[in-house]
Amino acid sequence: MFFRQLLARDATLSYFFGCGSCHVGVAVDPVLGDEQWFIDEAARQDVKITHVIDTHVHADHYTGGRKLAELTGAAYCLHESNRSRVGYPFEALRDNQRIDVGNVFVDVLHTPGHTPDSICLLVTDKRRAETPWFVLTGDTLFVGSAGRPDLAGREAEMAGQIYDAVQQRLMTLPAEVELYPGHTSGSACGVGMSGKPMSTIGFEKRWNPMLGMSREAFVAELTGVIPPRPAEMDRMVAFNLGN
Repeated sequence: MFFRQLLARDATLSYFFGCGSCHVGVAVDPVLGDEQWFIDEAARQDVKITHVIDTHVHADHYTGGRKLAELTGAAYCLHESNRSRVGYPFEALRDNQRIDVGNVFVDVLHTPGHTPDSICLLVTDKRRAETPWFVLTGDTLFVGSAGRPDLAGREAEMAGQIYDAVQQRLMTLPAEVELYPGHTSGSACGVGMSGKPMSTIGFEKRWNPMLGMSREAFVAELTGVIPPRPAEMDRMVAFNLGN
């Protein structure tokens, strides 16, 4: 298995991973303008990009997902809840769906809250173990923090959904599972996040200040410290929706 993390603009973290022996790979959350990086990495690894996945419709940057999929012939994937929202075709992902990528498989976890369509991707390398190796958490859970809940305009409701998703879907994973978020410090998608671009479930369970709270306290904390909305957010969302 190969794994690459790219620090892109606006403290965004993008990912490229897959099975080198089967010559297939998956790109996650690429930023517009970074398509060539993925194409070059695919050439270095001698793999074909089969899937391009956005963990949600982004509000802080322009996605390069559709363009990368067009350039490589890959399937462009979003959660199925976007069927009535976006203005372009995509491969709909459903909760608990498994995507086979050679000797790697990816389990889709629907984790709404930051946005209604947010997903996390749980990744297992079958050649090493049958248990998951790492999880890409998008904007649901960061190192040291959690995602902002206000983008859908229902802050308290969405903050509660983030709490439920984190506690029921992520914190039940084995402690040794590595955690790779969609952003690092400096992003407008949350506050208080660490500059370290990865962690583990066990470390976050012990040291992330958001994770030891009751649901009520979590909602109050997350809705009380919402950062300013990203510049050009409406334009970015319209672009990412294909409108």
